[in-house]
Amino acid sequence: MRRLSIILVLLAALSACSTSRQTGTGSTGTANLVADGKIWSSFFQQSAGEYRALCLQAFNIARLRLDEALKAPHSKPLAIVTDIDETFLDNSPYAVDQAFKGKDYDAASWNAWTTRGIADTLTGGLAFFNYAASKGVEVYYITNRHEREREGTLRNLQHFSFPYADNKHLILRQNVSSKEGRRNQVAATHEIVLLLGDNLSDFNALFDKKSVAERNASVQQLADYFGKRYIVLPNTNYGGWEDAVYGNRYDLTPAQKDSAIRSVLKRP
Repeated sequence: MRRLSIILVLLAALSACSTSRQTGTGSTGTANLVADGKIWSSFFQQSAGEYRALCLQAFNIARLRLDEALKAPHSKPLAIVTDIDETFLDNSPYAVDQAFKGKDYDAASWNAWTTRGIADTLTGGLAFFNYAASKGVEVYYITNRHEREREGTLRNLQHFSFPYADNKHLILRQNVSSKEGRRNQVAATHEIVLLLGDNLSDFNALFDKKSVAERNASVQQLADYFGKRYIVLPNTNYGGWEDAVYGNRYDLTPAQKDSAIRSVLKRP
């Protein structure tokens, strides 16, 4: 009986260690860099005054650039093109929930989240888009959310009374993730004076599914656009920068992602 008791205690301890590795909540939490990283980046996004300041900085610059654009002559109606997620809607609660389960993004849980339509707004976004609308500038929401997410997305936008929150101005992903074709669709009828996003692919096809080195080179090539035509919102949680490290593959296991991250980190 005593031997059986000892075995049961050992099994319980092993189970606890395994659980801590899966959830990233124990002393071995660094065994899951992806899940632990989402917790830390969400902690920053939800708590840091610096994060709010960065958002305000982006939208303040956007307003300055918009005012400049309004003074120039135009042959077509003016428009702003903006991304949604982590550009003005905060999905960090979803990331936290997944991370505490030891998981990363997956389509089923993401769809369940967006269907609820409860993502909060990021500091400064709603005020800026309302200002643009007050000047007669249309807002087009170009997002890589899928068509099946339309109802929840519209409900979320309309809950906060975002301007132009209708089917015409909400342009979701159809067959391809690149937003270039959808941007061109808007440009055919409007002059796009500003693009806002948290991912470089929100601005230019040069960044679509490229390597880390290619993305960084294109940033330098387009340096004059940032803060003028391109307004970038901070997102340390996910994005094309992360995909580039994974070789733009979406079938990697957590262990493979972990190895990819470790391979690019610099240490003394």
